[in-house]
Order: sequence, then structure tokens, then C-alpha cells
Amino acid sequence: MVYHCWVKRKRKIKTIVPVERIEHSILFIRGQKVILDSSLAGLYGVTTGNLNLAIRRNISRFPSDFMFQITEDESEDLILQFAISKPGRGGRRYLPYVFTEYGVAMLSSVLNSERAVQVNIEIMRTFGRLRRILASHKMLAKKLHDLEEKYDRKFRIIFKAIHDLMNEPDESPKSPIGFRVK
Repeated sequence: MVYHCWVKRKRKIKTIVPVERIEHSILFIRGQKVILDSSLAGLYGVTTGNLNLAIRRNISRFPSDFMFQITEDESEDLILQFAISKPGRGGRRYLPYVFTEYGVAMLSSVLNSERAVQVNIEIMRTFGRLRRILASHKMLAKKLHDLEEKYDRKFRIIFKAIHDLMNEPDESPKSPIGFRVK
């Protein structure tokens, strides 16, 4: 099946994997955007075992900033958050590996298929798109902070007046309302 995707200059390109599937595969672990080995295997159309076998045969190409194995706690979080099957129940029997953007790029040299090349291109585009989105969020947060500081001084007087109105006035004895008969 071929999917269509719109790139920056409004031109339609054909993809073999929907962009949404790639975006949902990207996780945030140890402060890095990563993809699980099982998710990559699904995208490439191979089994997780075969993917990991190809990686073990070329382990020198995958330093710790390209690929790492997650800890028990991180695995437990994934099980709870994403409903990944528990070990011993037909699921994984070892801790999964995760790949950073660099590791995914290196996979194209390990997996020699046309599908792997096309999927890698789509994953790299998705990582780039996410990077641009995060950068725009940081710029918006900075602009908002600057505006808050600028207008905080101007509105301080208004906030003080509102605060004074909210406080109860001093209760001094007042004369009763109404007619008085002597």
C-alpha cells in the first residue's frame, strides 16, 4: 500500500509508511527522541529478532549515542503506558533496544533493502519535522515570557487595585439606615 504525504513546498510524495505511524513510534526516553527496536522492525517489515541479529552482526556501527538498551524501570513504564506485553506471557524475554535519530540513520547501512531505504527517509523527515516543531515551541515560550515581564509592570497597578477591592474594608460603627423617631 502506498500513502501520500505533503512536504513543505506543497508537493505530494508517495510513502510506504504513514507519517502518523512513525510519529506515534517516537518516544522520549532519557531526554532523547528514540524508537523501539520492535517498532522499527514493524516499519521495516522484518521481525524484531532479525533486526537485532543484523545489529549484533554490525555492533561496532552502533555506539551508545546511536542505540542503547532500556532499564527495567523504563521497561516497566513502557508496559504501563503503552500496553507492551509482559515477559513470560508470550511477550519479550529481554529488555528492548531503542535507537536515536543517528541509530536509525545507521540502520540504512545495515539493512540492505529498498523498503529499509524508503522507511529510513520517512523516519528522518519525521525527526526533522519534530525538531522544527520543538524549536517553534521554545521560541513561543520565550516570547510569552517576555510579554509577561513587559506587561507585568504595567498591570501591577491594576492588580493592586483589584486586590484592594477584594479585601474587606475596615468595619467602623455606622449609623443605622432609616427614619429615627425621637
